[in-house]
Amino acid sequence: MKAKTLSALKKRIKITAQGKLLRRTSGKSHLLSSKSKKRKRRLSKPQVVSKSFEKNFRRLLPGT
Repeated sequence: MKAKTLSALKKRIKITAQGKLLRRTSGKSHLLSSKSKKRKRRLSKPQVVSKSFEKNFRRLLPGT
């Protein structure tokens, strides 16, 4: 049987030209007044998915 892509993950992950997985950082949606400008700026940038999660994510995204 052909493996199906997890649609929820497909919407949240971007694959770079080198094959790395990028994700959005958590903590940037609300309660922002207590966070510093520097912290909010750092949170707005995408981050590379850690090695421990990457294997699981690739299984849920066949063809990557």
